Parts: sequence; structure tokens; C-alpha cells
Amino acid sequence: MAATYREPRAPGFWPLALLFGAFVLFLYGPMLTIFVLSFQGPEGGLTFPMRGWSLHWYRQLAEGLGVVDIGAAFRRSLALGAVVMGLTVALSLLAALAFRKRLRGSNLLFYVTIASLIMPSIVVSLGIGLQFRLLDSGIKQLAGAWGLDDWLETFTTSLGLFSSALGAHLTWTLPFGLLIMFAVFNRFNPAYEEAARDLGASPWQTFRHVVLPLIGPSAIGVGMFGFTLSWDEIARTSQAIGDVNTLPLELQGLTTTVTTPAIYALGTVTTVVSFAVMALAIGATRALKRRQGGSR
Repeated sequence: MAATYREPRAPGFWPLALLFGAFVLFLYGPMLTIFVLSFQGPEGGLTFPMRGWSLHWYRQLAEGLGVVDIGAAFRRSLALGAVVMGLTVALSLLAALAFRKRLRGSNLLFYVTIASLIMPSIVVSLGIGLQFRLLDSGIKQLAGAWGLDDWLETFTTSLGLFSSALGAHLTWTLPFGLLIMFAVFNRFNPAYEEAARDLGASPWQTFRHVVLPLIGPSAIGVGMFGFTLSWDEIARTSQAIGDVNTLPLELQGLTTTVTTPAIYALGTVTTVVSFAVMALAIGATRALKRRQGGSR
């Protein structure tokens, strides 16, 4: 049996491998540390060494952390992330379809759309918060002029989860979705659509049965980006959320008051949700590709 020849490593391989290993450790080491420390026993602290192994801090998290309603914040973030995900996919797809044709002012519109990526997140949040406070003043003046005094007694602000906070998150997720869908359609072969039209398919049938299945994996990826970016967002939400908090904002606030591994348990739960969404997106993409392969 002939021996296989292995090409020798380049002189710079091991230094670069060590550098890459250090980068991966720096990137994921803190996350793994939090995971491990969250499983400490009742006497555990915020640092090593470990003091036993248990689910004590997860049970405490389920019971609540002081006056903070973690369950309500979790549901708010989940609902907001789902809405942001759906809108990001829908608007990115529609915009990419529109930009396939030449539009007057399309370059200016494109750069305006992605400009929020280079704006500091806190400035975007402050600007959105200011806009909605000005809107509140206008609403109160109109309500007073129309004699809606009873309604004014119950009105507080238009800032909210699915108004200002939703808009703030879309300024972060939509540019990413647009860039992905633009790249997808730049590589899309229009011959498939022409073949469908030659066979008598209507524009809607062409989109549903030809275009959408081909770009489906990319649309799922856009949805995954939309949810995970919204799920972890703090800066753009901080000044635009109103009277309630999302889970990341509650987590940020708890870092100054909670001095037990319960804060690590909460961080672990939020990270697991992000990984679960990514796993679902990957599974859905693979299932869609298998379905396309089986239909050929």
C-alpha cells in the first residue's frame, strides 16, 4: 500500500494557528465562563472557583429577581423580535424586487436607507425618542383643541414597544436585510422567470413557484438576522422604548444591582434563545434545500 504524501506545513502556520486560537478564545471565552458560573451551587459567587453544581440560580431566576418581572420582559423582547423579523424579511424582499428595475433616485434612496448603519446607535435612539415626544405634544394639543379632555387624562405617550422601539430596531435590521437581498438578486438568473412566463405562468405564479423557492434560504437568513439583532439590541432601544423595558435593558440594569450568579443564568438563557433561533433557521434552510432537490 503506497504511503500518502503530506505537504509540510508552511513556516508561518503554527504562529497563525496560535493567533487564531487566541482570537477564538477571546471571542467565546467570556460566554463559556458565564455558562459555567451560572450552574454554581447556592453559595456560588461571581468569580471562580466554582462552589458546587446545581440549577439553583435558574430556579431563582424563574421566581423573579426583586421587583423586575423577567418573564414579562422576556415576552416583550420575544414579541418585538418576531415582529421585527417579519417586517425585515417582507420590506427587504419588496425593496429588492423594486430595485431590480431602474428607479429615478435609486442610488440616493439606497444610501439614505443604509445610512443608519454608520450613525451612532445612541444618537439614533435619542433622535427617535425626541421625534415621538414632539409627536406627543402635537397629539395633546390636537386633543385639547377637539375637547377630548377625558381621553387626555389616560394618554401618557406614543412611545412604546410596537411604535418607537419597533422603528428604532428596524433602523438597525433593515439595512442588513437590504444588503443581503440585493446581493441575492444580483446573482439571480432571470432566465428562470422567463421560462416560467413562456409556460404561461402569471407574475404572481412566477414569484411564488420560481423566485420565492430559490431565494427562500436567503430570506430565512434575513429573518434570523432580524430577530437576533433585535433580541440583543440595547443602545437603539434605550431612549425609544417608553415606559417598559426589553430583556436586554433589564439585564443591563440588573448588572448594577444583582451580585449573584442569577445574572449569569439570565445571560445564559438569552444566549440560548439566540442559538435556538439560529438552529431553527439553519434547519429550515436545509429542509428547503432538500425539498428543492427532491422536486427536481
